Amino acid sequence: MGGQPAGFEYLVRGDEVRISHHGSHATTLRGQAARQFLDDLAYDDGQLLMAKVTGNDKRGNERTAKQHPQRR
Repeated sequence: MGGQPAGFEYLVRGDEVRISHHGSHATTLRGQAARQFLDDLAYDDGQLLMAKVTGNDKRGNERTAKQHPQRR
């Protein structure tokens, strides 16, 4: 399962960064969050960073573990 995230793109417009996933708008970062995102791109994998920012990074066993009988 899992694997590397893919399909993310970003567009910088003025002081905002628009992030899309497979062509659909995922989120917009403005101000300090946008500046921090652009700074982090220099050091991190862009696809993974965009997945984390959009909340699309949890795609492993989190969903099935939440429904495990011991967790109810």
